[in-house]
Amino acid sequence: MCVMNLTEISKKLEQRLKLPLPGASAHEPMRATAIENLIPKFEHKLSPKPGGVLLLLYEEEGVIRFPLTKRQEYAGAHSGQVSLPGGKAEAGENTIQTALRECEEEIGIERDTPRVLGVLSDFFVIPSNFIITPVIAVCDTKPVFRPDPREVAKIISGSLLELVGDDSIKRKEIRAAGQFRMMAPYFEIEGEMVWGATAMMINEFRHVLREVLSQD
Repeated sequence: MCVMNLTEISKKLEQRLKLPLPGASAHEPMRATAIENLIPKFEHKLSPKPGGVLLLLYEEEGVIRFPLTKRQEYAGAHSGQVSLPGGKAEAGENTIQTALRECEEEIGIERDTPRVLGVLSDFFVIPSNFIITPVIAVCDTKPVFRPDPREVAKIISGSLLELVGDDSIKRKEIRAAGQFRMMAPYFEIEGEMVWGATAMMINEFRHVLREVLSQD
């Protein structure tokens, strides 16, 4: 694969994101699977809620990175997990506006700073009953992060170079919700396990990115 700077990658990603996306073919390889017959069941009476997350590219000392957040511990489906900045849409918002606003609220990046390159496939997060649109954006300079301590335990930084490697996907057994034995594919980023919906969305970006990097 060739190595490009952030400007070149951004231009190629912007064009690629206008074309058909891999969607489920990239999501499914990262889905955790049950080891035993006991599996979590989710029944939702309401329609999925719309939301957006932001995969924000920036350059730091020649390395192209993107931020993720480790959530604070709380009584909820995603307590303590690592995720992309984002959340549910507010009235009158589209999902791009949601992703930018949530990024500002969670990690302090003013919503008019990132330049949006496009979006990935919508993704249904079953446990929390959300339809999430992953938004890809870029900052021309390294952003200054100001995490909201109520929501964010810490910010971790992913590297595109590590993401596209052939050995970037790992697997191990976990206990989902503290009781369900699952075999979970995951990315390890700064020592943190990134799995589930976040890993599935990131893997679609990885597919698109690897395609872009393979171009002459």
